[in-house]
Amino acid sequence: MLRWLKVNARSSRMATDSTLLLGLVEEFVSGQQDTKATETAKGVKTGQFTVLQLVEALGLSLTSSQQETRARGVKLLSQVLQECYSYLNEREVEVLVAFYENRLKDHYVIIPPVLQGLKALTKSSALPPGSAVSILKSVFQDTHVQSLMIQERSCVYNILMNLMESREQELKGLGSDFVFGFVQSMDGERDPRNLLLSFQIAGNIIAHGYEMGKFTEELFEVTSCYFPIDFTPPPNDPHGITQEDLILSLRAVLTGTPLFAEFLMPLIIEKLDSDVQSAKVDSLQTLAACGPVYGHKELAQFLSGLWSSLRREVFQTASERVETAALSALSALTACLSRSVISSDSDDSLHTLLDLVLKDCQHHLLEPDLKLVWPSAKILQAVGGASYRACLRVGSAVVPLLLEQYINRTQSAQRRTLLEVLQGFIQPTEASRPAEGEENVLLPFQSSLCGVVFSALSESGAGLQTTATRILTALGQQSGVLTPPDVDLAVDHLTTLILQEDDPQVSGAVVECCGSLAPLHPSAFTSRMVPKLKEHIFTEPMVQGNGPSPDELGSQNAVRQRCVTALARVACEPSLVQESTPVLLQVLTAAHTGGGSFSVDEVISVCHSLQRIAEHAPHMEAEIGQFFHDVIIPRLLGLALQAAVQDEGPCGRSPLVEEAVLSAVAPVISSCCSRLNADCAKLSASRAVSLFLNGDVAFLPNNNLPTNTQLLKTPSPQVSQLVCLLTASVCSLPRSVEIPEIDRLLKDLEEVSCTHTHSFTHTFAAKCYAGLINKRPNGPALDAVLERSMKRVSVELDNSASCLRTQALTLLLWVTKALLLRYHPLSTTLTDKLFSLLSDRALGPLVADGFSLLMSDSSDVLNRSCHADVRIMYRQRFFSENSAKLVQGFNSAPPEEKAGYLKALSHIMNNLPREVQMTELPALLPLFLEALSCPDVGVQLSTLSCLQPVLLDPPSALTNQLESLIPRVLTLTTSRAMKVRITSLRCVHSLSRLPDHMLLPFRARVLRALAAPLDDKKRLVRKEAVLARGEWFLLGSPGR
Repeated sequence: MLRWLKVNARSSRMATDSTLLLGLVEEFVSGQQDTKATETAKGVKTGQFTVLQLVEALGLSLTSSQQETRARGVKLLSQVLQECYSYLNEREVEVLVAFYENRLKDHYVIIPPVLQGLKALTKSSALPPGSAVSILKSVFQDTHVQSLMIQERSCVYNILMNLMESREQELKGLGSDFVFGFVQSMDGERDPRNLLLSFQIAGNIIAHGYEMGKFTEELFEVTSCYFPIDFTPPPNDPHGITQEDLILSLRAVLTGTPLFAEFLMPLIIEKLDSDVQSAKVDSLQTLAACGPVYGHKELAQFLSGLWSSLRREVFQTASERVETAALSALSALTACLSRSVISSDSDDSLHTLLDLVLKDCQHHLLEPDLKLVWPSAKILQAVGGASYRACLRVGSAVVPLLLEQYINRTQSAQRRTLLEVLQGFIQPTEASRPAEGEENVLLPFQSSLCGVVFSALSESGAGLQTTATRILTALGQQSGVLTPPDVDLAVDHLTTLILQEDDPQVSGAVVECCGSLAPLHPSAFTSRMVPKLKEHIFTEPMVQGNGPSPDELGSQNAVRQRCVTALARVACEPSLVQESTPVLLQVLTAAHTGGGSFSVDEVISVCHSLQRIAEHAPHMEAEIGQFFHDVIIPRLLGLALQAAVQDEGPCGRSPLVEEAVLSAVAPVISSCCSRLNADCAKLSASRAVSLFLNGDVAFLPNNNLPTNTQLLKTPSPQVSQLVCLLTASVCSLPRSVEIPEIDRLLKDLEEVSCTHTHSFTHTFAAKCYAGLINKRPNGPALDAVLERSMKRVSVELDNSASCLRTQALTLLLWVTKALLLRYHPLSTTLTDKLFSLLSDRALGPLVADGFSLLMSDSSDVLNRSCHADVRIMYRQRFFSENSAKLVQGFNSAPPEEKAGYLKALSHIMNNLPREVQMTELPALLPLFLEALSCPDVGVQLSTLSCLQPVLLDPPSALTNQLESLIPRVLTLTTSRAMKVRITSLRCVHSLSRLPDHMLLPFRARVLRALAAPLDDKKRLVRKEAVLARGEWFLLGSPGR
């Protein structure tokens, strides 16, 4: 009885499912309800019914005499298969393939859904063996692809791609018939989407080794008829197909096999005769792409024609783009021929090409005054740089010729041209470098080359010296070209130029040359250059009468500056670091003691040089790290402390007490400390804290300083300002380094930052406090410190009569930044406190400017190079959390307080990434327009600086407000502040990039308004006005 009930229930359910399926079929076919296909597919997926049951249910529809009914039935089946092809077994696929192949012979209205069904079946992993060939034969025989609509043609191409991906071996069994069928299918295709698919199929045919046989030329012809691609996508194209996509896909086909060479080379030569620049460039880039694939046999018969076309494009073209493409193609062609293996019975195609090139170009090098010397040089350099074989041949022919010409010529201009041409042959490319065991191309001419270079370095012309310096750099970087005596002579020449040549271009090239050669030949620089530079740094000028004239002092300062710069540049090896840095430290010592008459600017320059050494020296070596820790940091701290505590001497104050000098010394210490290893960093922290808290000077060299002096509690600004060096010493260390006595240190720093009246001192104390807070781990200790300090800050800020409110605000800003960077919860509370202070009449402007500090990068503390805890996207998070508060505060503020909110908002927006600006600007645009009318110069400048990059590609909300925006910006072009005038003119210039139809109504008004800036008394303003007016004047002109 129970079994009977189960069978009866199953039969009942099957009858219900059958009824449901028939209902779905009827509603789709007769009721034209396309949504029923989704419900049917869902039933197949859930197992309510199978695909074969669906075919049975569609029986009457599929055999109907009405083609529309048959089409609807096939469409339902195909749409279900598109979602359920993975649920089919091999037997079901076999039946469906046979059905669809038969339907291909049906009425044309049925073909589209049939192709959709076949496309779905070709994705199935259960496709039986032999079905791929059967499907292709049916498609090729029973459909004329190019008579189908775009969507159906796309379907055919996708069928081919699916089968090529999953049934490659079966398709290869068709031999060249598969290629023939594909050629027939794509012949005449015009839709760019389908062309992209066709090119991919053709590329796969070539790349996967399908047999092309006698249809090779047909495949080339059916694809090459689109070369070069001339396609411009329509505006707002939803498919996103670009001209570049089509060009690269077609190029991959044409250059994919050497079998196309005999057809492609004549086509390229023909297209190079075109007057269309894009066609030339495409042809040249395609020729370059042939290089890695084709061989010398395929190219040999076309060399003469190719060379004639390439030579013409370099010699006669007015387009730099065409010239560059031609040189790249020539280089690729040479590289291709260089890879050929020559048999005894064949000609060397590389020598054939090089003979042609040398014959047509070499003689132009004998005429350095004529215009063809540079095109010829570029061609020879492109060919010579393509391979070692080519470089050997071209170098042996050209280098002796250029050297001989240089010796025979006497005019400086001609010699410079010859040297500049020679430079291109001296510097090897990656392809032309000799392999291990091969001789350098320049070795046969080594002596003559060095003689010419050293001769040019001794000339008086800046151009000759600069070019010779670059050649010397290239020679020095090639192994074995410069002998040890040559290196010594080169270093002597460079030293002489540093000491005697005041041309900035020459001195810059010399310093770069020193930086390149010093790591390769450190001993020569250590023994020959460094001592001479040191000697001249400390040599006083010979003077007569009452003292040195201003010109003499200026010349001496310039020589010192070049010496200091050179010392920093060559200090890139341990031995050079240990030789150069003591000289620079000696300069600081001499400046401190009054010897050498070093100015403040020179002292600052020395500090910058030390910083460069600290940033670029090989710190990975323990020896150098230890040297910085043991020598440089103690010497700098000792000199600064001696200068701070000593009385003013007969030569005046030491430069090391100047704020500008201390601001330059601090980055040196910071750069050193940030790169110390763990042990040195720990000891450095201990020394610095002990020095400033306890006056422990034991580690400082050569000191006669008082001990046990608590530097942070000394009232003298000259001493207390040394807190900037404490900041550099402890805030740049890795977060893993534990700072000793940190609670006491923070307490003293809080006291200095809140009570000291010296601005430089209390600002750096606040920075140091914030830097330590940023790195301190979360926990009760940090919470207690923050609670104490912020309570004190609040008391001072809330007391309008306090004289220490500025100090408290400075500490609040830096602590807020420290917590904001690490996403600490208290940062929100502190930010709200800053918002409330925007309405304070005394502090409001300072608070508004403080938002720039919060959002911008800090160079000395709270940055990643100092190992600060900086979370990603903190600016975006700050904006998203606080922009609404700013807008609300602006709307509720009285008119006299609105400027602060506008300035704060502009500072925040100005530091956001441009993508965020573009997204958020529409909502804030009314406030920005209001800010442009604000009388505060700071608000104007910050707003304009924010708008200017956005105007290069403005959102639609901004373009809709041109009537309000343009008059406000034009008004600011006559502002009293020069920076505002310049930035507003840049905005006017950026606006000219908008479409002409948007700007033409404003053209006359803008041109009238720009008349005044054209007569501005400042040259920089006039320059921006000319640029802006030129663009607006050309609005509406053809070809703009």
